Amino acid sequence: MFPHISPSQPKPNSFQIFFVQSPNRRRRRRSLLPGVHAGRPQLPPPPLSARTGFDLGCCAEVPHFLMDSPVWGFSIKLWPLSESTRLMVIDRMTENPSTETLFSRKYGRLDKEEARENAKRIEETCFASVDEHFKEEPDGDGSSAVQLYARETSKLMVEVLKRGPRASAELEAPVVIDAPLEPADTVLDISGGKRAFIDTDEAKELLIPLTKPGNSYKRICFSNRSFGIDAANVAGPILESIKKQITEVDISDFVAGRPEDEALDVMRIFSKALEGSVLRYLNISDNALGEKGVRAFEELLKSQDNLEEFSVMNDGISEEAAKALSELIPSTEILKVLHFHNNMTGDEGALSIAEMVKRSSNLESFRCSATRIGSDGGVALAEALGTCTRLKKLDLRDNLFGVEAGIALSKTLPKLPDLVELYLSDLNLENKGTIAIANALKQSAPRLEVLEMAGNEITAKATQALAECLTVMQSLKKLTLAENELEDRGAVVIAKTLENSHPDLKELDVSTNMLRRAGARCFAQAIADKPGFVQLNINGNFISDEGIEEVKKILKSGKNSLSVLGSLDENDPEGEPGDGDEEGDEEDDEGGLDSKLQNLNVEQD
Repeated sequence: MFPHISPSQPKPNSFQIFFVQSPNRRRRRRSLLPGVHAGRPQLPPPPLSARTGFDLGCCAEVPHFLMDSPVWGFSIKLWPLSESTRLMVIDRMTENPSTETLFSRKYGRLDKEEARENAKRIEETCFASVDEHFKEEPDGDGSSAVQLYARETSKLMVEVLKRGPRASAELEAPVVIDAPLEPADTVLDISGGKRAFIDTDEAKELLIPLTKPGNSYKRICFSNRSFGIDAANVAGPILESIKKQITEVDISDFVAGRPEDEALDVMRIFSKALEGSVLRYLNISDNALGEKGVRAFEELLKSQDNLEEFSVMNDGISEEAAKALSELIPSTEILKVLHFHNNMTGDEGALSIAEMVKRSSNLESFRCSATRIGSDGGVALAEALGTCTRLKKLDLRDNLFGVEAGIALSKTLPKLPDLVELYLSDLNLENKGTIAIANALKQSAPRLEVLEMAGNEITAKATQALAECLTVMQSLKKLTLAENELEDRGAVVIAKTLENSHPDLKELDVSTNMLRRAGARCFAQAIADKPGFVQLNINGNFISDEGIEEVKKILKSGKNSLSVLGSLDENDPEGEPGDGDEEGDEEDDEGGLDSKLQNLNVEQD
């Protein structure tokens, strides 16, 4: 359960050098790094970094044992990173500083525009520096370069976080309600520095501030440091002495490298010490808990009646562990944030999570992505979400829902009028599930700012319903339809809907959609004059060289510059869609599509 590794080594589950495709997709796409092919053994997605408060996702450290493993059976060239990977790093660095973390509570949350500006600047600076170093001192597969890139980007982003947000009267309202900022001495964070074991003497030294009479510490973060029995015995009495004033506890990733029995004992010590505390925030992620680990926290969990935020991400939450969580947490009535990302919950475990969700009518942010939930579990979860009428952010990405669960979700969405962000990528919704969800959103989601439905096998047949749905979403800022099969016919319908509306749209991702020249041109026209637009991603398609030039010309002649056009390193100008419908192919020439675009009408209520 607990890996026997030195904490000075990178965590086996804390890296992901490239963004691989979701295992539930029927058609595998190209990998983002040259020389790596879809269908090969894949790395697990990384946990959020408790130390920095954000996760680069695609560029954390690579353990040497992985590169030497015979399981791979092929060579990987890790540097230079592809343009797509670099863009994903920027996206990840943009997302995390602008969401709720210990760092954002301590120093203030960045708005997304400011976060993206900093992310782009940092990534470009670090990439250039590391690339120069790599050219001067090549290291073979480039793993050292990737590690250096990860360290430098993380370090600079932490500096940005500590500097805090710039003053502005136009900061976006957060999706989740922030706790009021308090003086820095209310937070004790020992997660910085090298990831390592903590011995008795170091534990005493690090925790001295908590022993001073009259201290005002309310928030503690012990993540990224590995506690053994001796260090835990030091921490236990100290925590027990101040537990009445503690309101936020982050003990994610705090037993790395410990034998299972010792790790469980450490958890029990912390659980006993904090029993009876009145917490609003608890993070026990990245501890490979399983059912044994969950039950090791029994005393702490059972005593919590006021939790507002609870995270158990990347914790090996199986069916049995999910049942234990549902059983041990007595009250979730005031819970606002519940995150289960990257577990092995499955359908049976989803039933237990659904029971927790039913009791959590005040939820504002629910994340249950990458949890191996299939159709039955998806239906149960969708039905349970109907009680969460205050939900603002819903993330169910990368599960095995299928059409039936998609239809069940469509029946719940009208009950969630306050949704601002909706993440439904990689759910195998297909056209039927997509149309059902689009029709539901058309009636119920006018405030939506983010809609992601990538990797759902959506074809042109579903685009009319999507277009009608998008018409009512005039606050939309980000639309992701990547990894589908829209083709040019579907592109025309979506692009026409976006062209003369959606003034706040900033990001559009229609990569890997079998688009050709006409479809690409339509999307360029749709966003060319939108103020504040940031990125158009049409990569991974079959756009001719002439088509690319036309796209660039359209962007140059509009209000936006070429800088909004994303990478085209995976575009195949000589390729052809391999499995598109033959029906209507004659319409897909430039003249036919242009005519269709001119005459297109999208229904508006």
